[in-house]
Amino acid sequence: MLLCMASNQQTRPCIGELAKDSARGRIGVVMGEIGGRVQIRPIRGGKEWDAMPDNVVALSAREELSARLTVKNGNSRVGL
Repeated sequence: MLLCMASNQQTRPCIGELAKDSARGRIGVVMGEIGGRVQIRPIRGGKEWDAMPDNVVALSAREELSARLTVKNGNSRVGL
């Protein structure tokens, strides 16, 4: 079961939030959990991958800003 982050504790990000798969060094959006693994989709879309729950961590403020800026820049290049 995915747990949301409370302001005073660190747990895994919720569905729809950005997260990092620390084992792969990849950042994506948490899509759900199936069979004891967390499914994460790349932030610009694409095929989901499975991550072990202990490897799914919240992004630092710097990582989140960088990820969101990457998406924004990509969207501006294609006129979105």
